[in-house]
Amino acid sequence: MTKPQAIDGPAGRAVAAAILCAAAGALLAIHWDDLFPPEAQAVDAEDPFAVCFAQRAADVDQMVGDGVINAGQADSFKARAEALCRAQAGG
Repeated sequence: MTKPQAIDGPAGRAVAAAILCAAAGALLAIHWDDLFPPEAQAVDAEDPFAVCFAQRAADVDQMVGDGVINAGQADSFKARAEALCRAQAGG
């Protein structure tokens, strides 16, 4: 008869449970925003700049999501959109 190994006992099961919990925690940390997306900030419908910029920023975010532009281009597009919306809203 062979002697039972330490990995087959309660200590081995405890290590396996700890590894499982660590892996699940890492996956939750990485994909938290995918599982629980942050709420969109409310836009003041009375503020023409806020409405304009929210729409333009959403369009830019959609282009990033579609892979049409990269993050650096998105920053530039949003800066231009902000200037455009400020000009249209009168300051």
